[in-house]
Amino acid sequence: MRDDDDIRRPQARLAPEAITMETFRQGRITPGDITIRRETLVAQAALAEAEGYPQLARNFRRAAELTQVPNDVLIETYDRLRPHRATYYELIALAQEFAARYDAPETGEYIRQAAEAYRAKGLLALRDGGDD
Repeated sequence: MRDDDDIRRPQARLAPEAITMETFRQGRITPGDITIRRETLVAQAALAEAEGYPQLARNFRRAAELTQVPNDVLIETYDRLRPHRATYYELIALAQEFAARYDAPETGEYIRQAAEAYRAKGLLALRDGGDD
């Protein structure tokens, strides 16, 4: 993974009401301006929880966590979560990294659960050292 802890996804500069066709035509809108914010996803999670949708709330919280993870790390993680791409211990280390480095404990738990499921179903990579 990445050594630079300070690199995160860009956050919006413009308030939502400032995102108009005119500001778009003027070239004043960046990708960060139209990216959903962590706070929005956390608020959606709270609403889902209050309405009795705990799984939806967990999904919103994981999505909120992922706003702090650089895109290249997400792509690498997606690749490592494919069957036979990582050992059990590599996935556990990845889960711990997400929880600690990116303040993403629910995503870390999700990766840990994937490691357990892959182990049970024989979907882990085997390395020369025999680790699973």
